[in-house]
Amino acid sequence: MKKTLNLLFVIMLCSALVLTGCGKGDTNKGNTSAAGNENKEGDSGLKPYKITMVYPASAAKDLQLVQDEMSKYLTEKINATIELKPIEWASWDDKTNLMKVSNESFDLMFTASWFSYAKDAAKGQYLELDDLMNEYGKDIPGVLGDDFIKGSRIDGKLYALPTKKEFGQGFGFVLDKKLVDKYGFDTNGLKSIEDMEQMFKVIKENEPDVAPVASAKFTNIWEAANYDNIVANLGIPRGSKELKAIDMLEDPHFIEFYKRMHQWNQNGWFDKDILTSTDDQGVNMLKAGKAFAVAQSLKPGKDKEMSISAGIELVQVETFEPFTTTGDAQGAMLGISRTSKDPARVMMFLNMLYTDPVLLNMLDWGIEGKHYVKVSDNVIDFPEGVNSDTQTYPNPGGWMFGNQFNSYLWVNEDPNKWEEFQKFNDRSERSIALGFSFNQEPVKSEMASLANVMKEFDATLRSGAVDPEPLIEKWKEKRKSAGFDRVKAEVDKQLAAWAETQK
Repeated sequence: MKKTLNLLFVIMLCSALVLTGCGKGDTNKGNTSAAGNENKEGDSGLKPYKITMVYPASAAKDLQLVQDEMSKYLTEKINATIELKPIEWASWDDKTNLMKVSNESFDLMFTASWFSYAKDAAKGQYLELDDLMNEYGKDIPGVLGDDFIKGSRIDGKLYALPTKKEFGQGFGFVLDKKLVDKYGFDTNGLKSIEDMEQMFKVIKENEPDVAPVASAKFTNIWEAANYDNIVANLGIPRGSKELKAIDMLEDPHFIEFYKRMHQWNQNGWFDKDILTSTDDQGVNMLKAGKAFAVAQSLKPGKDKEMSISAGIELVQVETFEPFTTTGDAQGAMLGISRTSKDPARVMMFLNMLYTDPVLLNMLDWGIEGKHYVKVSDNVIDFPEGVNSDTQTYPNPGGWMFGNQFNSYLWVNEDPNKWEEFQKFNDRSERSIALGFSFNQEPVKSEMASLANVMKEFDATLRSGAVDPEPLIEKWKEKRKSAGFDRVKAEVDKQLAAWAETQK
């Protein structure tokens, strides 16, 4: 009789806890006791856990307030709190490298193709996510779609989840609208850098204190629009039907472009610090009225976003149609650290970032009524007396987190922005090598030598300061002795092996 009563009690208990599961979770996935992904309405069966998220940003004045508000919400949903751990961009490499080598315990870290994703994945810094996602992040694949997931894999394995945002890059410039209006420039229908040149000529002739183009970033933008650059100037030309990397330094298209940049330099169209000026410096020059144009990777509404942060009105011109490479798919990601004590709970949190607008917008914009006010369901503005200069929780970078399509829009943004994003993503041309990631480990010593050679020539080439052809010839000579041929052979080998897996 006693056994029967005990059995009845167990059955009743399991029924009461159906949302959380009545069995133990996988012990390899942390201390989470919930089964599956059925945790959306709060779960007393989950032990308390603090999720630590590390990302590049300045610490906002009201960071603690936002963190506390997010923790209240997460406690209700998955019995978790959050520690937001922003690290200044300038300190990122040093501080995060120390965290990794010292085995510091944390849960989530921002990563990207341009931010050591492949290297850290190869070192085992991030956990493989497929099993965790299948059990605790079941909504994520449906939100991201197949291409985002495919482009985020390394050797078929998923080590970080990408932000759902623009899938690819548009390429062009943001312009000071005040000068666009002053000279009556018609920016509608402009589609090439040749189209831009007449505007630069007018600015040079009439605005002696204004640089027509600030920052050498434009050359990076041009290369990204024309090649799937794998490594060390080995890239697959856009539109190629052959899965084969060419030497960009020998490509006539590449050489002709840098001849044009040399001419721009001789025309006096670049800022005087073109050899060293950064993208941030270019934007600061725009704000100060010292520049007309800064090159940007574009997406729908990029000019509106930048107008909010810069405090001046900008307008964008797309000079190349959007293009999607593996680097774009991996352009902003969150990886679960191997030192996480509860990866399952962290995956539940990630699932919420992709599906829960309340949580995402707290992270993006702060607390309603204090940091923003709602104008409509998904449109916000600053509270009375607050502006971009006085805000106490500036957006840390919504492009880094979850599902950007759930992020609120500002009053000066296109109300159809996310619909335009979807159209942008649909029309972006996919590289033939989408999903391929080069493993530098077999040629890491050669890569280090080639990086040193690049430092000697790259900035000078991008500045347009000298005739490119003699410079490129010297560059090619030096990199040959640095092991370029071995790197090219390794790229060819890995591309061929990857191609076999795609059949």
